[in-house]
Amino acid sequence: MSLVAELAGFLQVFSDGSVKRFAPEIAPASMESKGYKFKDVVIDENKPITGRLFLPESSARKLPVMVYFHGGGFCFGSTTWLGFHQFLADFSITSKVIVLSIDYRLAPENRLPIAYDDGYSSLEWLSHQASVEPWLKFANLSLVFLSGDSAGGNIAHHVAVRATRNKVPRVKIKGLLLIHPYFGSERRTEKEMDNPADKEVIQNDMFWRLSIPEGSNLDYFGCNFEIQDLSPKEWSLFPATMVNVARQDCLNERGEMYAEFLLTQGVKRVDLVEAEEESHAFHVLHPESRATYLLQQQMFVFIHSECIQAF
Repeated sequence: MSLVAELAGFLQVFSDGSVKRFAPEIAPASMESKGYKFKDVVIDENKPITGRLFLPESSARKLPVMVYFHGGGFCFGSTTWLGFHQFLADFSITSKVIVLSIDYRLAPENRLPIAYDDGYSSLEWLSHQASVEPWLKFANLSLVFLSGDSAGGNIAHHVAVRATRNKVPRVKIKGLLLIHPYFGSERRTEKEMDNPADKEVIQNDMFWRLSIPEGSNLDYFGCNFEIQDLSPKEWSLFPATMVNVARQDCLNERGEMYAEFLLTQGVKRVDLVEAEEESHAFHVLHPESRATYLLQQQMFVFIHSECIQAF
């Protein structure tokens, strides 16, 4: 048995198909919280899909809901990781938003489009649980936002595409907030062509190889956002989108191209926001940084503006 893929400190994949994952510091369900409550929920026990629900304290009115998909190249990561937990808890408090963070099934054991299926299932869970889950009595399901970083941003996009075509009862997707979204294609970007041996480029290719269906290439629809079959009318109904990129991230060109693509398809609102001095997933690696605080404020402003337009 030999090692066929590795991201040191996070993931090892072996020739027999077995996978070993390593978790950084986690936020256990028993961890104390201040200014918010959180608990872990079961989305689908058979698949399985779980989630972590964050509720800001002093909720006297119905609140928007943000469904969040963590990053990790579709292959690793968890709602329980301290960086994700802290970022989302802080955002829930400062923005007065209920957050549902999803643990979808991971590749390579569960290749795409399974993560997209799980993401859509989380919206169905929201719809079904709205009248059952006590914490969701504070949720305004006509103000639901999808978010995620890296591969999670990719998932948020594809869940939005599916929800545009197949509406979920009682759930209205008002917007997308993608953070350093992970896309690809057979055609390289300028940055990728200039630095083909760059560690990040090599790692991105590795994670695509592990996550897309065997026999597919980088023009698989999950990689290449241009491979979509939405009609012009459906694109006109696509939610308002905020695309966050980081200038020091090798994926920043992909994020910019994605934003431009949405505009050409007639999406009603596309905001492109750049963190000039930051790198990939800085908000998870440095959840207490000034740059992370600014990102949270920008996300709040976007959500608030879309909520106002809804009334």
